[in-house]
Amino acid sequence: MEDYRRVADEVAAGIAAGRLRPGDRLPPQRAFARERGIAASTASRVYRELRRRGLVVGEVGRGTFVRAAEGPPATALAEPADARVDLEFSYPVVPEQTALLAAGMERLLRPDVLEAALGPAGVAGTPAARESAAELLAVPGWRPDPSGVLFAGNGRQAIAGAVAALVPPGGRLAVEALTYPVVKGVAARLGVTLVPVASDEHGLRPEALADAHRAAPLGAVYVQPTLHNPAGTTMPEPRRAELAETLERLGLYAIEDRVWAFLVEDGPAPLASFAARRTVLVDSLSKRLAPGLSVGFVLPPAALAGRVAAALRSGGWAPTGFALAAASGWIAGGAVAAVTRAKRADAASRSRIAADRLPGAAGAGPASYFRWWELPSPWRADTFVAAAARHGIAVTPAAAFAAGTTAAPRAVRVSLASPPPETLARALDVLAGIAAGSPEDVPVD
Repeated sequence: MEDYRRVADEVAAGIAAGRLRPGDRLPPQRAFARERGIAASTASRVYRELRRRGLVVGEVGRGTFVRAAEGPPATALAEPADARVDLEFSYPVVPEQTALLAAGMERLLRPDVLEAALGPAGVAGTPAARESAAELLAVPGWRPDPSGVLFAGNGRQAIAGAVAALVPPGGRLAVEALTYPVVKGVAARLGVTLVPVASDEHGLRPEALADAHRAAPLGAVYVQPTLHNPAGTTMPEPRRAELAETLERLGLYAIEDRVWAFLVEDGPAPLASFAARRTVLVDSLSKRLAPGLSVGFVLPPAALAGRVAAALRSGGWAPTGFALAAASGWIAGGAVAAVTRAKRADAASRSRIAADRLPGAAGAGPASYFRWWELPSPWRADTFVAAAARHGIAVTPAAAFAAGTTAAPRAVRVSLASPPPETLARALDVLAGIAAGSPEDVPVD
């Protein structure tokens, strides 16, 4: 009897067309049988067939639910070049995080909690959200005042709000000569000119910042003191103290981006702890958890709180109430801490893979999800990126990070987060093989 397959095909078509969405609950089997005019035994076979096809999942005591679509399969290096191994983007995911976050969502299923979470949210959030954020941002010896925390939809919006608050259109924002590409886009949209400032192995050089400010006044400086993206440097405490003194002497504000700092256990205290009156700290959950449901955190000095809040509101960068409620629950319930520990271990494992396979690539401490690789002569970044793409591997050229008219070095950033470890290892072996050769070895039609 093939009737059950025909019914299963109809349900599958509804899922494919979007009439049944991931997470939708199917009726109990007896109710389904009545709706379809089929026997209960046939309904049971339909549900088994849907499970066999991977379209639904059964949860004991809760029912049968439409399953989320599978993500794209991991790329094998033997596949055609249009099936890429992604070593460009860094959104790390560890296997246990989904279960940890799902457990933390149970509280939001209560109607009273959900009703509150679906209401409007302002950039000041809620008392519970501010307490949770302060707990998240705290490090040994330093904890921010919860009353000073502001919120954005994500980390990029937090940066945009801080820049908009501190630098007027036509103003100048100092950045490290190699900087986060999103800041370049934010500055262009806001009509802000980027001023590259020299760095060394300890990070941004305070005397170079002072020189840039004397040449023409700066509105602020954007800096990544911990796990700088892409260079991988972490500014030691003496340099942070020196930078804090320079900011105070110049009357200049810093925007401190700590989005990757969660990977550095027992690292240096934030710049904000050295220069509390001169630093706007920004952070987010996108790297700690996942980009699909994020919250941005902004911690300005008290004197700037009104300006930063106004910039976030006028830019439309306020968070959603649901995201705030979910994030607060995950932080208070320990899910964020558990995922952070798992990602530190995962990043350390991937860092070891990279250390074994990319000679000369700059590390970023024992746990990092990217490597900065100065290429051997005669490679240029653009020709190397093109050669890697022929093998189905995507890496980021140095020009993506170069600020202003700064000449880009002969280097690429290699992100380690996306592929499975075995695929990552094979991809890095291929990159090392390419680098050992010459651009002349690359065939050209």
